Parts: sequence; structure tokens; C-alpha cells
Amino acid sequence: MQKTFIGPHMRRLRLERGETQGQMAKALGISPSYVNLLENNERSVSVSVLLRMFEVYGVDWREIAEEDGTSQLADLRAVMQDPLFAEVKPDLTQLRASMVHAPGLVQAFLRLHSAYQAATDQLLSLTEGEAPQILATPEAAVHNEFRKHRNHFRDLEEAAEGFWAGATVEPDETYVALKRRLREGVGVTVRLVRVEDLPGTLRQYDEARREILLSEALDHTNRIFQLVHMCGLLEQRALLDNLAARSGITDPRGVARLRVELANYFAAAVLMPYDAFLAEARATKYDLDHIATRFGVSFEQACHRATTLQREGAQGVPFFFMRIDKGGNVTKRFNATGFHLAEHGGACPRLDVHTSFRTPGRIVPQFVEMPDRSQFFVFARTVDRPTWARHAQDNRLAVAMGCAIEHAAEIGYAEAFSVTGARMTPVGINCRICPRSGCDQRAYQAVVLSQPVDEKRRGATRFEV
Repeated sequence: MQKTFIGPHMRRLRLERGETQGQMAKALGISPSYVNLLENNERSVSVSVLLRMFEVYGVDWREIAEEDGTSQLADLRAVMQDPLFAEVKPDLTQLRASMVHAPGLVQAFLRLHSAYQAATDQLLSLTEGEAPQILATPEAAVHNEFRKHRNHFRDLEEAAEGFWAGATVEPDETYVALKRRLREGVGVTVRLVRVEDLPGTLRQYDEARREILLSEALDHTNRIFQLVHMCGLLEQRALLDNLAARSGITDPRGVARLRVELANYFAAAVLMPYDAFLAEARATKYDLDHIATRFGVSFEQACHRATTLQREGAQGVPFFFMRIDKGGNVTKRFNATGFHLAEHGGACPRLDVHTSFRTPGRIVPQFVEMPDRSQFFVFARTVDRPTWARHAQDNRLAVAMGCAIEHAAEIGYAEAFSVTGARMTPVGINCRICPRSGCDQRAYQAVVLSQPVDEKRRGATRFEV
């Protein structure tokens, strides 16, 4: 059985209540020395102590048991790759110690570095128009919240499992069943409307008329997804409110964005039940085209769902997910790995997700190595957006899924390669904070990466002189 350490959480809980270790020990029925050992992660916590913490402090012991510093440690290690810290690189032991003894400082440090990256990005891309806010965007706040939960929300999974209440709904009857559920359950009707009657919008909820309008531009798969999404917003309002409140996000835009993404998560969990999806993924070695067909969803929706398979005791391959447009901009990202996705600016141009636009609909596999020598297997493919007129013919985007190289043997897309002898493509987060020199794909001068200028030499790019 995996040991559970709760040092930072326990110390934060005690300090928030203004208690000494002796007072907490008395409340929990254990010795002060044991409290001290638990707070310093020198002992793992027992189930009885977790249950006692729930009884005394009202803390959900399941959340404590699931909480660990995996993603935070990965974030710390990624931040330390910033050239700013080239001369000061704490080792892994020091990073872990900082998380144990100064969790608040670590959180503040990561937030400060994120703000620094945002400010740097803005300084490099200012136009004559109004400068964007330096603070983190709602999208970044939501990404961090999902990352904190390792992209898995137990409460939403449990709500999704009870969605049909044991009833059997045939795949070709799902759309009708959802319309009936909304009408009979919450008094909301659904109407399909012409594109010109809903310009620039694929789905609109008219709260006053209790009516959901779906654009005819949506295909059948996405009409179903949008209806389950609305079921999540309408039927699971209290749960979404609770999850949003617990997130700590206060910006109204961030809260609204979080609720939308949580409703998307709920919809995916309803349409792709956890156990069935995990079994199918393992049986097909993550053949996402096959999985999408089996569950009646899109390829991108199946990719999203694959990133959420992080239930304790029934975990799938930890994936990261990234979606880009034709300009290389990262338009969506989810992460259950140590791979540090671009938060500001575009993705690394050496990732083959960019070249997938040349071969629409085909999987493009790639082995990559980050500057810290961590290695990943990545596969990319284009996905299509709704097309409803001749001026909207090419709305194609590209998605990339990746996992640590030790999981590559579990992925069918990697079967044609020898993992041990695979050719690694050196990549970075993005050009502005990439420490690699001599890269023939560099689009921007790296911040604080000092490179001499030799007027007698012309390198592969204008930055490599």
C-alpha cells in the first residue's frame, strides 16, 4: 500500500486554526512528537488519524490522501530550467525540502515566476494597442487548478457515474434521451436553429425562455456533448459552485471559465465512463480513433478523457494534451505529467504537432527530449472544427498527446519504434525561455540567455551568430 505524507497540509491546517502542536495532538488523540514527525514528513499518516482529522476539523480525508506534491515538484523543476537560475540550481533533495518546510513560500515563488513570464512575454510583444493585463489569465488559473488535481476530479466522476441512474440508453437514442431528460428534469427545451439565426455561436442557453439553442453547424457527436455539458451546468450547479469555491480563484472571469471546464469534464465522464474507457484504452493500447468510435465521441474528446485517468488505484498512462492553431498558438492544454507546457507564447517549433497540418487526419509520432534531459513520446494529429459555409472551410487545429518515455510501450502508436534506440528531438518550452543554443528553429532571442554577436559569422538563424 502506498504511504501517504501530509506534512505541509497538516501544518497549514494547524496554523490556520492558531493551534500549537500540543493542542492539535490532544484534539487528535496522538502525541505532540507524532504531530511533529507528521508535519515534517518523517512519518506517513495512518487511516485512523485521517478519519480523526475529518471528525475534528471537517477535512475530507480522501482529498488529503490523494494530495501530493507531484505536479508542484514538476513545476519547480521546470522553473529552475529558466536561464535566470543558471548559476543557482537546487538539487532534487533541496526542492523537496522547500516543499515540506516552506510550502507557502514555494507557492508564492511559482506564482511570482509565472507573473514574471507573463510580464516578459508582454514586453516582447507590445503593440500600439492597449497592453494586456500582467496578471495570470483566467485560462492559466484554470489550467493550474486542473494541474493541482492531476487533471482528475473524483466528485465529478461520482456524479457522472449516477447520471443515467442504471437506465440503459442505446447510442442511437442518446440525443433524444438527453432532450427528454432536460425537458422533464429541469424544464428546459432544446431547439436546433439555422446558422444565420445564431451567428458566431454554436450553443446558446436562453435562461429567460428556458431554452437551449443548438446551431445546425454542430455534428451529431458535438450536439450530444453540448447537451450533456448543459446537464452538468443545470443539474450539478451546487457541485460546480463547491469546486469553484474550493479552487481559490476569485476573478469572476476565472470562476466562469472554471465552471465551463468542469462542466466539460462532467460531460466527458458521462459519455466515456471511467472504468469502461480505461479498459478500452488498455485493450487497444490507446488507439484513440477506435476509442472515439466506440464511445461515439470525437478524437479530441477522447484525447481529453485520456488525460483524466488518474484515479488512485486505477490509473491510466499520465498524458499531457496540447492543441495549437495554424499560427502555432497554444489554444488548449491539460497536463498530468512532468512535461512543462508553454504558458506564454507559442509551442516549441521543433514539436511535430506543427508538421501534422501537412498530413491531415494522420498520426505523427515523435520522441523528444527537454533541456533537463527528461524524455517523452508524443503523437499528434489534426482535428476539424465545424464548417458551415465556404468562408469557413479551413478551421483545422492540431492536437498533441504525450507521456514520459517509460510509458511508451503502453502506446500502440509507438510500436513501430525501438524506445531504447529512438532518435530524440531536442525541444524546449518555447523560444523565449529556451536555454538551447545552436537551434536552427529559434524564432526569438531567449530572455537572459547571453549570446555573443560575431559580425564575421552568420549562423543557422539570425540569433545564432
